[in-house]
Amino acid sequence: MVNIHPSAIVSKKAQIGDNVTVGAFCIIEEDAVIQDGTEIGSNVLVSNGARIGKNCKIHKGAVIASMPQDLKYGGEKTTLEIGDETTVREFCTLNRGTVAHGRTVIGKNCLLMAYSHVAHDCIVGDRVILSNVVQLAGHVTIGDWAILGGMAGVHQFCRIGKHSMIGAQYKANQDVPPYIIAAGEPLKFSGLNSIGLRRRGFDPDVVLTLKRAYRLLYRSKLNRSHALERIKQEIQMIDPVRELIEFVESSERGII
Repeated sequence: MVNIHPSAIVSKKAQIGDNVTVGAFCIIEEDAVIQDGTEIGSNVLVSNGARIGKNCKIHKGAVIASMPQDLKYGGEKTTLEIGDETTVREFCTLNRGTVAHGRTVIGKNCLLMAYSHVAHDCIVGDRVILSNVVQLAGHVTIGDWAILGGMAGVHQFCRIGKHSMIGAQYKANQDVPPYIIAAGEPLKFSGLNSIGLRRRGFDPDVVLTLKRAYRLLYRSKLNRSHALERIKQEIQMIDPVRELIEFVESSERGII
């Protein structure tokens, strides 16, 4: 059963799953897919290219899959994908992709708080939290479990590593490695995200090994290449350490 408010405008070509609720004054365009159990609040625009998963909650005034704010966009058919169980709070603006990647992706079990913006071609992992008024420029990649504080901004093409945390009102102009806390102006390494890792069940020995690796990277006064060599020689090669090394070595914008 689908519950659509009489004032909503829903294209007959839109694909609406079972047990979907559509609130008052919504507009759902023809090339939109909304899967089972999702709730759409009032005054929401679900534009062409929207692909919304199961049991999502889209709150009042959100704009889903609107056109990219990119002068190169030529009207090509692209998508904005939202994973299952994700919550999009009031007045978020989520743009679909451009021809560069063809899609913008937001993962499962994410929380996008009020007024946050996800621009074209972004890839947001699972269980990510974007606090109020977080602004992601185009082509940003956010790893799983990352948390961005209120009013934080991320420059285009930057990457934010998994399990990292950026403090409120700071901006990332370079890549933020995984598992850390970043704060300050300009944005700096502020220690391992130890509390977050403990809450997510990381073994204390893994956390200690990561601390040792990051001490070499950020506190040893070695340049980056020498620090990485020391990490490879001296630190146990557990998966999180390998991820750290791969992240730094693959960075195109450089790390904070």
